[in-house]
Amino acid sequence: MAIKNNYSKIELDRQLSSSYYERYMLSDRTIKLSVNKTIDEGDYPNTKLLDVYSLKFLNLPNEYSEVDLRKAIINNLKNFILEIGKSFTFVGEEYRIQVGNKDFFIDLLFYNRELTCLVAFELKVGKFQPEYVSKMDFYLEALDKQEKKYNENPSVGIILCADKDEKVVEYAMSRTMSPTMVAEYKLKLIDKKILENKLKEISVFIEKDK
Repeated sequence: MAIKNNYSKIELDRQLSSSYYERYMLSDRTIKLSVNKTIDEGDYPNTKLLDVYSLKFLNLPNEYSEVDLRKAIINNLKNFILEIGKSFTFVGEEYRIQVGNKDFFIDLLFYNRELTCLVAFELKVGKFQPEYVSKMDFYLEALDKQEKKYNENPSVGIILCADKDEKVVEYAMSRTMSPTMVAEYKLKLIDKKILENKLKEISVFIEKDK
């Protein structure tokens, strides 16, 4: 991962301390849990969208708003892109799209060079709510009709919440074909031992299922 992403010593130290490898592997339960899989695949690290993002570097207070979260990300854009993936290029903050006679604003808009598509981030300071999906669907439809180039893939949405209930997410996404995912962010370092134990449990499950 370090070689293919050309990490500096500081970047590598950050990824190790934030348990990036463990979070990356846990973001796809179907993959084979091995270093060879991660290194040799064409879909190399940082093209996958993670389930959990570590945003400790934002240094936000205990109480903050969605505006505070967005501004903190903009002020720490280099670290944010390192966290979400080096293939991301920043497009805009509160990116304006006009539908009918009304303006709408996407919290953060990026372009992913590997996925060849626009990626919209909707930021939420609370727990995931089902109605967030329809709002993101609307944004993605507008981006595809107004902004997407003919040679690009359909836009992707990431609803980034402080917390989520997996069952609520499952029900909310079960009837939609939208290329949207719901991810969590953590403002404190995640316990590496907990992540390692989850990896071991999944590894055992996959071996039994063979």
